[in-house]
Amino acid sequence: MDVRSLRYFIAAYESGSISAAARRCHVAQPSISTSLVQLEERLGTPLFERHRRGITPTEEGHRLYPLARQVSEDLNAIGRLFRTPAPATPVRLGLMRSLGANRMTALLKEYIGQGDNLALTLVNPEERCDARIIGAQDLSSGEAFQPIWHDSYRLALPSGHPLGLKDTVALAELDGLPFIWRHPCTAMEQLAAALSDAGVRCQVRARLRTIEYTLGLVAAGVGASLVPAWPEILANPDVQCRLLENLDIHQTVGVAYPARQSMPALQPLLQLGRQVWDSEGQA
Repeated sequence: MDVRSLRYFIAAYESGSISAAARRCHVAQPSISTSLVQLEERLGTPLFERHRRGITPTEEGHRLYPLARQVSEDLNAIGRLFRTPAPATPVRLGLMRSLGANRMTALLKEYIGQGDNLALTLVNPEERCDARIIGAQDLSSGEAFQPIWHDSYRLALPSGHPLGLKDTVALAELDGLPFIWRHPCTAMEQLAAALSDAGVRCQVRARLRTIEYTLGLVAAGVGASLVPAWPEILANPDVQCRLLENLDIHQTVGVAYPARQSMPALQPLLQLGRQVWDSEGQA
């Protein structure tokens, strides 16, 4: 079986479209399409359903994905095993809080895998670092910015909460509502300003830093909160997410790096950022 076909399959599976997979693999779209067809013919089963908005893995595609990932990772490990050791390149990467564990894990895993012997150190974005993953609003003078994700925010309510019966929730309905507050968080600062202008006060029951812990308290019924509309959050059966009426809270998250002297070791991270941004249709 052609290993390249498996790698094209992985890119298509993770990107959700042929065009995004082609950009990720730096090849033309017909190369991806032809390789996938040949792989399907060899296995004797369709791996994707094709439609106008992209591709969706079939049950067989879902079964193949973890096996293909394991083969690809094993091949990379073999290559590293026999590669002549070189001095590790130190990279200090500042991470803002509340980036989302799942997507950051996936991004950093890809970055480390594509980088050339990186010695990655993660720090707070306020510390000395070579690049920062932050919101665009926190960009400093002299920094360039590669967007990765565009996050919109929703009101998160415990499952079964009366406000969950509505499609949108007015700010006035938050008055006296038990609330889980997160800090630091630009989105929460925007909400605080809107509540102040409307003369509305929530009952703050907890002050936290992480979204994951906040969701746990919302699911437990301690209070409501403001959370990003990530797919895994919207699919959480213990939490109801609703739009806030006449209040659009959002932010763009990406890589901030020195505009004049970007280190070569950052290029794989910037490329990954462009791929994610393009695959989500943001650019």
